[in-house]
Amino acid sequence: MTKLMKTMTLAAALLSGTAALADTPKIGAAVYGLNAEFMQLWAAALEQHPAVTEGKVDVTIFDGRYDALVQQEQFETMITQGFDAIIFVPIDIEAGAEAVRLADEAGIPVFGSNTRVNSDKLKAYVGSDDVQSGYMEAKYVLDAIGCTGNVVVIEGPIGQSAQIQRLEGNQKALAECPDVKVVEQQTANWSRAEAQTLMENWLTAHPGDIAGVIGQNDEMALGAIEAIKAAGLNVNDFAIAGIDGVTDALNAVKADEMASILQDGFAQAQGALDLAIKAVDPSYEPMSAIWEQYPDMPWNDGADAEYNVPWTPVTLENVDALLEMRQ
Repeated sequence: MTKLMKTMTLAAALLSGTAALADTPKIGAAVYGLNAEFMQLWAAALEQHPAVTEGKVDVTIFDGRYDALVQQEQFETMITQGFDAIIFVPIDIEAGAEAVRLADEAGIPVFGSNTRVNSDKLKAYVGSDDVQSGYMEAKYVLDAIGCTGNVVVIEGPIGQSAQIQRLEGNQKALAECPDVKVVEQQTANWSRAEAQTLMENWLTAHPGDIAGVIGQNDEMALGAIEAIKAAGLNVNDFAIAGIDGVTDALNAVKADEMASILQDGFAQAQGALDLAIKAVDPSYEPMSAIWEQYPDMPWNDGADAEYNVPWTPVTLENVDALLEMRQ
């Protein structure tokens, strides 16, 4: 082989390698924030997807830092860098629509996961029914206090779909118990520390008068528990519920301190990624095992607009198995 032919062969090999890299779909995941465990579990599930671990797709996760403007800037970055698809977990149901519009104009499909955005430009959504979970958690608290007495409601970030819909579910359950009074209701922004401060203040303002705590996520329910303990009160004198099934909440359920409902962020994340890859490569078949795990949520060739991941109430019977899965 001549020197020229060797040079040409090497150049062809390099070009081939570059093309192979360029052909790997680039998918971005814009999540509202990564401070707390639930979204950390969601993000980890994305990175554990078989298509990612086998190098069939390149995924970048963006931390939105609980700020709609930051999330929009991240969309603009992904558009400029030519991402092939975007998975969106918005902090604000309305503000997120502009980011989706910009991506749609650039020809980049956007798939929702976990929290909703009020946009008809979204290609599909993979999440769970937050109205249902809000009803389930409130009903647990109300049943435990015999449908009478005073409760407090600790809300998520105002304007996020989970806060809006879980509150709708909370209110549906509360309407069934007219003798129950909501004495305090305020956001703690999914934060355990903020919820602890709220609960400390409420325990001072209503000494001996709070029977139940409806926390719209586990972190906030756990914050309420810490406030109760810090005040020298007995946690078992309160009915407390949260949503998500984070690890500390599973342990608190096991200790009989609260109730929780598992939100399967693993399925939400991996399902959304399967859909995003399908949009880039129409021949793609889903690689996540979640479609077998949830036969009532069929893949349907990735053509559905909504994929509803079921809730799993955490019980003394299943909590050890759920904790084992976190190891």
